[in-house]
Amino acid sequence: MLGRPASRVPATRRTLAADLRQIGIAPGDAVMVHAALRSVGPVVGGADMVIAALRDAVGPTGTLLAYADWQGMDDVLSDPAIRNDPALRPDIPPFDVATSRATRDNGSFPELLRTTPGALRSGNPGASCVALGHRAEFFVADHALDFGYGPESPFGELVAAEGKVLMLGAPLDTMTLLHHAEHLARVPDKPVITVAAPLLIDGKVVWRTWREFNTSDPIIRSLPDDYFALIVEAFLESGRGIQGSVGRAPSVLVPAAEIVRFGVAWLESRFG
Repeated sequence: MLGRPASRVPATRRTLAADLRQIGIAPGDAVMVHAALRSVGPVVGGADMVIAALRDAVGPTGTLLAYADWQGMDDVLSDPAIRNDPALRPDIPPFDVATSRATRDNGSFPELLRTTPGALRSGNPGASCVALGHRAEFFVADHALDFGYGPESPFGELVAAEGKVLMLGAPLDTMTLLHHAEHLARVPDKPVITVAAPLLIDGKVVWRTWREFNTSDPIIRSLPDDYFALIVEAFLESGRGIQGSVGRAPSVLVPAAEIVRFGVAWLESRFG
């Protein structure tokens, strides 16, 4: 009897973990994951098994991270007519690290990880990250409000910890860690914006204002919106990073510190 065509065989937690090890994830790693879950293909047990396989690959001493952002920034606070209306301000839901949804713009993976038992979240609303695993508390603690992609952030801690970034079928231009490279790069006239939002602090709603480099647009106006992909592609062409498949998803794994240094040099050599 003919077997099922290979293209239709679903992945499993076991086979995904093997793929992740093959691409270079090892026990004890701290890995920031960007995932396009549909690109993985069918998985026995569904998307939760992707997280289970990632946890298997990093082991009990490893940590998974994802960039969460906050859906409230997109739904309500992006509209100045609502944000600045004194009558509506009391009705704007605050950012709550325990319950606020991750932005939908980054797919379903960040919210899936955020709602996995044991996951923790950092306190900067727009730059917030979730972490799950052995060093989760370390990565999300003390996330600065001002310039939340700088050294005092999960991104800075990931670099300091010699962590990794996995693009699991995700477009290369979505590598959020490169906002940390933008923060560090010595280039002129980086646009700074002021952000205001309600935060839930010790059970009370408190409005806070902070400054941030504008991450909605390229830090240099002449660059295309998806220029992060140019940096990642150049990094891979230089012989660094690993490319492979996880399930059916074409994937890339890069060392966090190396890609940030490369991104800083890429920006400064052109615009510094």
